[in-house]
Amino acid sequence: MSDCNHNCDGCTASCDKNKSLLAKAPKDSNIKKIIGVVSGKGGVGKSMVTSLIATELAKEGYKVGILDSDITGPSIPKAFGVTESIHGTEDTMYPSKSSLGIEVMSINLILQDPSTPVLWRGPVIGGAIKQFYSDTCWGDLDYLFVDMPPGTGDVALTVFQSIPVDGVIIVSTPQDLVKMIVGKAVNMCNQMNIKIIGLVENMSYMECPCCKEKVYPFGDSKLEEVAFHYDILPLQALPINPNYAKLVDDGKIEAIDTSFIKDTVEAVKKFGVKHLDRNIVK
Repeated sequence: MSDCNHNCDGCTASCDKNKSLLAKAPKDSNIKKIIGVVSGKGGVGKSMVTSLIATELAKEGYKVGILDSDITGPSIPKAFGVTESIHGTEDTMYPSKSSLGIEVMSINLILQDPSTPVLWRGPVIGGAIKQFYSDTCWGDLDYLFVDMPPGTGDVALTVFQSIPVDGVIIVSTPQDLVKMIVGKAVNMCNQMNIKIIGLVENMSYMECPCCKEKVYPFGDSKLEEVAFHYDILPLQALPINPNYAKLVDDGKIEAIDTSFIKDTVEAVKKFGVKHLDRNIVK
């Protein structure tokens, strides 16, 4: 079954099609929407985009959480300045909170030393992500964002199989190879029957501090072209801003004026609501 894509439609294999691969729902939690943020490769600023969207929603009064599923390269706690370790009981974990009340679950909040490398194989990483979802008391959330690991490998597959993701945002950059990279993410989502909310092009341009003219260091934006090619919604082209990078390094991402990402946030808010009974356990 190594070539199984976990889409049972038309499949003639004799496996148990009625056996759900979903992890158990979190205890005492009511999560209205689960949104994955994915990329076909690393280095595109996926975690930055996740954090900016979550921050803007929190500023608008929504209850938001982030599951940092990039186990080998976690960066969410650093961006939010969250250092408090995860606490809990024998069978339940409670996420740490940012200044705005964003709930954060990340491997870096469990390790005694955040710089310790996580030398785990794929199945172990997948099991940890399941626990971060199922064994965490998220409470009442309007949005839970899953900051996905880069690429389309084993861990990303595990997330889509085990967590009831409602839809994903794909993050790219303007380089020429972006069409191929976005294509990998799009095809993964299609094969896993995951809806795509749209495409965000990160690091698209810089704004001159003097004249405000836009400069495109990686070439012209390819957002519209790539989105049209794959028949997905072009959400936004986001800027490179050294001031934002400094605030992230200082753990102060919530101090950024995130109103510039409102087009993407509006697309998330308009995205369909899931059946809540799948995710409420008392």
